[in-house]
Amino acid sequence: MKYDTIRAVLWEDEHLKLLDQRRLPAEETYIEYDEPLAVAGAIRDMVVRGAPAIGVTAAYGVVLAARRRYAAQPEGWREAIRADFETLAASRPTAVNLFWALERMGRVMDTVSGEPVAPLLAEAQRIHEEDVAANRRMGELGAALIAAEGRGVLTHCNTGSLATGGYGTALGVIRSAFEQQRIAQVYADETRPWLQGARLTAWELVKDGIPVTLLADGAGAALMREGRVSWLIVGSDRIAANGDVANKIGTYHAAIAARYHGVKVMVVAPTSTVDMSLPGGDRIPIESRSADEVLGCGGRPVAAPGAKAWNPAFDVTPAELIDAIVTEKGVVEQPTRAKMADMMKKPVL
Repeated sequence: MKYDTIRAVLWEDEHLKLLDQRRLPAEETYIEYDEPLAVAGAIRDMVVRGAPAIGVTAAYGVVLAARRRYAAQPEGWREAIRADFETLAASRPTAVNLFWALERMGRVMDTVSGEPVAPLLAEAQRIHEEDVAANRRMGELGAALIAAEGRGVLTHCNTGSLATGGYGTALGVIRSAFEQQRIAQVYADETRPWLQGARLTAWELVKDGIPVTLLADGAGAALMREGRVSWLIVGSDRIAANGDVANKIGTYHAAIAARYHGVKVMVVAPTSTVDMSLPGGDRIPIESRSADEVLGCGGRPVAAPGAKAWNPAFDVTPAELIDAIVTEKGVVEQPTRAKMADMMKKPVL
């Protein structure tokens, strides 16, 4: 399909293959996995990242765990695999898709009689296929909100094929809107400290022939002031019941600037990202990562020796700063607890 040429998570020849996103854009390398602990390490160490992609990867990790445990203990594999579930669940605490995918795999595992690999692989592949289909639907719904006025859009972090099973959430909307000629230019924040915007979003858009201009994270407000963008379009790693959104650190900052400058904010995420058990964003667990990621860049120190760093991986944007949350079940404009609950009850469109 046009503007959809990338897959970061593959199941090929009975192995899981992940595009090593730490090496992009300089090198396109797939790493092969056949052991669940290594898959958990890949999630933790950012070989794969983005909430939907993490969920898909974890599902395949369960398949690898079942294959290994059943071969070693055909009668006791269910108990043995519990440790693998715990290790996968602990790999990234904020991305709720991880736990959602593990719960789905666990439900299938509980009903399996006999050899478990085939039914678990079928479920993992369903999770993967459903994610791509949901992204395409969200792309259509989100693009329809954008007036064909020729202005650009701003995005933060990476929300494309690299962060999902394929096509992307926020970048899926951007891909769809560009194909419909609703936007002419994409601006991407570089997204410190891992530079997902510079390394990954820019790479995806260039690869698909979509014009992209990179800017420093702190330049977004000036861009908005010049009237160059009509929407800030981002993804999410977890959405609370009231519509508060956890996303890559810097999203809250960008949303505040957008509100001041009259730029609309769109959050694009599958319903697997919505956590109705959490009443508000203050209950979302925020992952804290190593200070070295801020004190250095590309593995090389850049800060003054002796300086400390604060490095939350995510921040929370309150619902009142969000104009629309787009899911595969529909669009929630000006999100509230009641609107989110109504959306979650709906069937997939």
